[in-house]
Amino acid sequence: MASLNITVPDSLYRQLEDLAKGEKVSLDQLVSTVLTQRLSALNEGDYLERLAREGNREAFERVLAKVPDVEPDPWDRW
Repeated sequence: MASLNITVPDSLYRQLEDLAKGEKVSLDQLVSTVLTQRLSALNEGDYLERLAREGNREAFERVLAKVPDVEPDPWDRW
C-alpha cells in the first residue's frame, strides 16, 4: 500500500477528524473511502460521456417510438 502526504487547511482536517470519529473509523480509512468515491464518480462521468459518443440517435429514436403514448398509472406519477 502506498503512502500519501498532503497539506490541508486546519478546518478541513478538523471536519475529517470529526466525521471519522462519528463514523467510528480511522482518519486514513475515511480519507481513502472519500477518495475512492470521488474517483468513482469522476470515472463514471467519463464512462457516460464515452457511451454518449458511441450512441446511435436513430437506434434511440426507434426504441423510444415503442413506448406507448399514454398517461402513467396514478401510482407511477411524479
